[in-house]
Order: sequence, then structure tokens, then C-alpha cells
Amino acid sequence: MPHIRIVLVGPKYEGNIGAICRSMTNFGLDDLVLVNPCSIGIESYRRAKHGSDILDNAKVVGTIREAIEGCTIVAGTSGVTTVGDKNFNRVPLPVREFASKIKDFDGNVAILFGREDVGLVQQELENCDMLVSVPTNSEYPILNLSHAATIVMYELFDGELHEPVPASTEDKERMFDMFEQLMEAGDYPEQRRKDTTVMFRRLMGRAVMTNNEFRVLMGVFNDAVKTINGKRRPL
Repeated sequence: MPHIRIVLVGPKYEGNIGAICRSMTNFGLDDLVLVNPCSIGIESYRRAKHGSDILDNAKVVGTIREAIEGCTIVAGTSGVTTVGDKNFNRVPLPVREFASKIKDFDGNVAILFGREDVGLVQQELENCDMLVSVPTNSEYPILNLSHAATIVMYELFDGELHEPVPASTEDKERMFDMFEQLMEAGDYPEQRRKDTTVMFRRLMGRAVMTNNEFRVLMGVFNDAVKTINGKRRPL
């Protein structure tokens, strides 16, 4: 994974700076550079929460050249894009595709976010190796600065959630057998059992059942069959 540097160019609202520091903490980033920012005060720290250390250690510079020093790849962000390749400065790479392209890069990557009102101007975009954008509704494409930064950081994050263990094929077949036993115990019409079993199989297939879900359902079916058979009086 590359080392990611977040660069805010001319941010006008200290609350956005603080909110971005908080998001950086969420996604394991700590390299923040501010280019000619607004004054930073109580509101920034209030919004930063546990990201206040990032705010304390943020580097403040006067130019983008200083901000990207030591970075091999520089990516600008923009909500204003064009269709086609005539104005190549405004043809973006969707953020998910960008994240995929750089995930194995071993170096420093600077991601530039522009001002809340005008973003990055044309001259600043010309210093970028690529343009990145978050796909949004074309009728209202511009995101709040901190929201846009959070989405980009989320896509770049290499964390993993614990994935539940799926039920095995053998376990699912046991459950389908138990489902048939349940229909039989409940005197479900025999001529409808085959179609109902297929429907239940399709339903479980779409659900992508976990091992724990299998055990719960099997317990319910097993208890139901035992209860029905136990209550049925012999003829």
C-alpha cells in the first residue's frame, strides 16, 4: 500500500478541516498538509474529536509545490468533470478505480482537495498526474469538502471486516431434507411438495446462508418436526 498524504488547498471553513482529521483517524491516515488555510480554532478541534493529534501535527505551507514534496503520484479531486477527452484536465478517474490502480504502489501519493467554493483551479489541476472524482447525481454533483474526502479515504482504506462462515453444501442439503420432513410431518399436500422444496432452495440460495443461520434454522425445523409428530395421535 502507498503512503497517502491528504492535501487541503485553501480550505475556507475550519469545521471541514476538523471533520477531515476525524475521518483520517477512522481510516488510519495521519499525513495532512494545509495550503493557505483559514484560521484554525475551537471549531476545528470540536469537529476533529479523536483526530486532534492530526490537526496538531498538520503541516501548513504556502504552495502546492511544497505540499506535494516527496510524493511520486499527485491526484487532484473535482466534482466538475467533462464527458469525452477534449478537456483532458477535467476527465476524471472514478475514485474506486483510482484506489484499485494504486493499491500495490509502493511510494507516496498526494491527494489534493480544493476550496469549498471553486475547488482546484485549472492551473492547480495541471500539476496533478490524474484527476479523481466521486460519481454523484449529475443534477447536483458537488459534495461537501469533508464528505468528499471521507468517501475517497474510505475507498483507499485497506481494512477488512470479519466475514461470517458460509454454510457448507452438505449442511444445506441436510436442511433441505429436514424441510421435506417438516412438510411431511405437517401433512403439506404431497403434489405441492416438490415445487415448494425448489422454491425454498432458491430462497436459501439468494440468502447466502451463514453457518450460524443454518444451525438456527435446523434447530427450528427439528423442533417443529418433533412437536408435530409428538402431538399426532395414532389412528
